[in-house]
This record gives sequence, C-alpha cells and structure tokens, in this order.
Amino acid sequence: MQATHQLCDIQPSEIPTVSLEQFRDAMSSLAAAVNVITTDGPCGRAGFTATAVCSVTDQPPTLLVCINRNASVYETFMGNGRLCVNTLGNDQQALSNLFGGKTPQEERFACGEWRCAATGSPLLEGAKLALDCQVTQAVSVGTHDVLFCQVVDIRHQHASDALLYFGRRYHSLPGNAHTV
Repeated sequence: MQATHQLCDIQPSEIPTVSLEQFRDAMSSLAAAVNVITTDGPCGRAGFTATAVCSVTDQPPTLLVCINRNASVYETFMGNGRLCVNTLGNDQQALSNLFGGKTPQEERFACGEWRCAATGSPLLEGAKLALDCQVTQAVSVGTHDVLFCQVVDIRHQHASDALLYFGRRYHSLPGNAHTV
C-alpha cells in the first residue's frame, strides 16, 4: 500500500504568531537538566546557569549551549572559545541560584570545589556530569547565540539525584547506581 501525503496550502501571511508569554509558558512545560556553564581563559573566568543545553551529534561528539548576547558573561565566553557544562545534582540547587543571579563572578566560584578541566574551563567537583568542550561554531538566533561545542572530555562524578527545572521550579529525578 502506498502512502499519500496531502500538502497544506497555507500562505506565510496566514500563519499565526505566538506571544512571548505563550512561548515562555510552553517552554516551562519542558523538563530540563540544570547546568552551570563555565569558562576560563585569556578573556577571564565566568559562569552562568542554563537549561538550554542539548546533544547535536555523536560524530564528532557535539552539543549546543544557548547564551543571551546581552548577558554580562557573553564576551568572556565568546572570547575564550571553550566551556564546561556542569550538570547539577539535586543537592546543588543553591549553586544553580547563585550562578543564575546577579552575584559577582568571584563570589560564584567561591562556592563549590572547582578544578581545571582539559580545556582550562572550571569543572565542578561533585557535578553529576561534566562535559568539557571547545566551541566550534556560533549561530545567532533572535536574542541568543547557539554555541556548537565539541566535547573533548567527559566526567561522571557520582550517581546522585538529578536536578531538573520544570513548571518554573526545581524537581529531583532519582539517580541510579550505574556510573560510566
């Protein structure tokens, strides 16, 4: 049996628009891991909290990170061209809040234990997962840049509960005993 496809005959001017509020409400219904994204290098040390992290391909191992071009840390990340995605466990909510606010960078890094990853980016000891990356490409979309990042090192620290953000608040997802 052959499948048939019917094309919709909709003109671009007939496609509805979505408001900022509608979009933000819809995105709050997507559960996401909470990450502290860090960098260090010739342009300085910086970090911010993000849920906009996603795998892209495994050949080469690449993920994406979204960063607002108006963020105070934007120039530092773009100038360094490297970063570490530190995925937080449920016991690290305070660190998420610290890196997600207006706290000075020195105070952010004063909390937690940090070591130097292969790229020179700060790696959080005790993070559920750390993905050390080189930024290979940046694409501007609206207010943000999408950074394509080739993963050069991976660290699974322990099997803690994962910290998720959903419905505009934190949630815990039980971990498992298996570590890589």
